[in-house]
Order: sequence, then structure tokens, then C-alpha cells
Amino acid sequence: MDGKILRCPHLGEIALLHDRLVFQEKRMNDPAGRPPPRNWPSLLMFAITLGIALTVVPWYGIVHGYALAAWVAFAVLLSVTELSITCGYHRLFSHATYQAHPALKAVFLLFGAMALQNSALVWSAGHRVHHRFIDDPERDPYCARRGFWFSHIGWMLRNYPSGDPDLKYVRELQKDPLVAFQHRHYLALAVGMNVGLPLLLGWAFGNIVGMVLLAGVLRLVISHHLTFCINSLAHIVGTRPYTTANTARDNGVVALLTFGEGYHNFHHQFAHDYRNGVRWWQWDPSKWLINALHWAGLAKNLKRVPWFKIRRAMLETQFLRAKQELARQVSSPRFDELRRRVAGEYESFSKAVATWTALREQSVADAKHALVDRWERSHLSSRLKALEDGLHEQYRRMQLLGAQLRIARV
Repeated sequence: MDGKILRCPHLGEIALLHDRLVFQEKRMNDPAGRPPPRNWPSLLMFAITLGIALTVVPWYGIVHGYALAAWVAFAVLLSVTELSITCGYHRLFSHATYQAHPALKAVFLLFGAMALQNSALVWSAGHRVHHRFIDDPERDPYCARRGFWFSHIGWMLRNYPSGDPDLKYVRELQKDPLVAFQHRHYLALAVGMNVGLPLLLGWAFGNIVGMVLLAGVLRLVISHHLTFCINSLAHIVGTRPYTTANTARDNGVVALLTFGEGYHNFHHQFAHDYRNGVRWWQWDPSKWLINALHWAGLAKNLKRVPWFKIRRAMLETQFLRAKQELARQVSSPRFDELRRRVAGEYESFSKAVATWTALREQSVADAKHALVDRWERSHLSSRLKALEDGLHEQYRRMQLLGAQLRIARV
């Protein structure tokens, strides 16, 4: 290079953000700026399992090879442990998006312990704090604003104050006998599932070492880092169609790798919906499994956000972006025209929301007092459906208008 400094229009903003993060990091450590003490159990566990996965696992495969049974056990246990986290720890225990039969709870708790991500009680407490204080560097346990490394794994390698579990957020889970049992006996369950089960399978299929390496160690490492990608990548890379109020992103690649958890922008806007991939074509095996369990009688009271509210959130985000785009184009010759079009669309949107809200209130009140017959209920449903269809058409118009705003800026 010729020694010249590369100019960046946002260099000052980046430097300011860096200074703020450094200052916050010091505040969260101690007054002298020293980092919190290392969390040696977690640090050693992550380091040893990763080391074995990167060295011993491939070496053994090259020298001795792995039996088909070991690969099948690896795939099955990886899927079961991941689904126990997504459907169990996350959507059932943390967000109560549905109710589960005790037998199903027991399965989730057992294989959730095998995932080695702490007890359901502690996991849910931390996750609820994450939702409550998202992006707050001092209170969000795995705040993405502190960087990829911290949100991915760094938050578990030291005893940060923000990572201390606050069980006041999970009082109802403390009263659940199955959750409480798993919490009390977590260490024994975790060791038994991660050591005892692979050993038992290895003995049954005549290949203990291969089974332990694949179904035990490699499965655990991959399971960990797939889950960790939700805290890191799904807050850094992706789209924000439902809200720009936080860092959560929809990321189809992360969804593909994590059984549907990558549609994170939707999840943070509608955390009490049992679905993350709300569109029929979005990859969300966790949603499909919960549906299947519902049909089988093992899950009930599945919570769904009305489609009108989902579309409303998407349109509100579009209007916010349109407003920001207009602010950049005050000197554009088409400014007045584009502003009038956006204002007209927003007026139409506001009327639709007000009408929908009134109809929903009327529907709830009528149902509560059993005041309507079948025809009236059908008529009310038709009006609500018409409003939803209207928002869908407006969403398409706003997409076109947004594209025109971007073209006008160019």
C-alpha cells in the first residue's frame, strides 16, 4: 500500500461505537477494567470436546473407520437433542407457546440434559432475561452488540454478571415437578446421557470407541455450535421484516441448521407463537413436530399470532423504512409525489387497523356472551378475512413503493 488512509464515510461512527463497547466492557468487568474470572468448567468442557472433535474423531475415522450404526446414532441423537432444545427448552419451557403431556416433557428434559446446555430451569431463566433486556450489554446474557464471539460462546467462558441466572423469571417452572427434578439431578442426568448412553449403544453394536466419538463427542460439539449460532449469527446476519427495534434477524441458513430457529426476527416480535417459520414454505421442523404431537394428543393449546397482526408488523416496518428513505430525498424532484403516496398508504393502513381492532373486540365480546348465531359469526369472520387480504395487497404496494423510493435516491 502507498501509506494513504482509506476513507470511510462511517469511520467516525464505527470508532464511537467501538469506544462505547470498550467502556461498557470495562463497566461490566470491574472498576479497574479487569475481566471477570474464567468459568473453568465450561471453558475446559468446550476446549476438550472441540479438541477431540478436531483431532481424535478424524484420526480414528481414517485409521479404523466408523460403523454405520455409529453414524445413525450420531444423526438420531443430534436431531433428538436439538429438537429437545428447540421444542422443549425454547418453545415449551421458555415461552409456553403450547402445553405438553408429562411424558413428552420428560423426553424433552432427558434429552435436553444430553444437549449439555444446563437445566431447563436455568436455560429458560437466561432466555427470558435475553428477551426482556435484548441488546442491553449490561443485562442481556448473550448480547449481540458485544460482538460475534461474545454472543456465540464468550459469554459462557467467564462469569459475567449478566450471565447469572435470575430464577425470579421462572417461578412457575420451579413449581413444575418434572422441571424441578431435572434441575436437582441435572449433573447425574447429563453425565448419564452423554457418557452412559453412548457407551451402552457402543456395547450393543460392538464398537464402543467409534460410538463414543461420533454419537458422544462430535454430536455434542456440533449441537452446541448450532444452538450458539442462533445467539450470534441470527442477531448479526439476515433480514428484519417484522421489527427493526432489536438486532434479531431472519436467517434461512441458520434456520436450516437449527430446526427452524433461524427465523429470529419473527420470534423476537412474536415470542409466544409456537412457530418461528410462519410461512408454509419456511423450514421449521420444530413447528411441524409440535403440530404432529398435537395431532397425536401429546401437545395442546398451540398459540398462534393472528395473521393480521403479523402483516401489520411487516407494514409498520415498511412505513418506518419509507419514512427514513424520504428523509434522504428532500431535494428529490419526486419528493412531494412520493410523500403523498406514502401518506395515503399510511392513512389506509391506520383505518384498516382501527376497523380490525374494533371487529376483534366485538368478536370476543359476542363470543363471551354467546350473542351471535352461525350466520353472524360467519359474516364477522368474512369481514376480518377481507381486512387481512387488504393488508396483503397493501404490503405488495408498499414493496413496489419502497423500490421506487430506492430508485429515486439513485
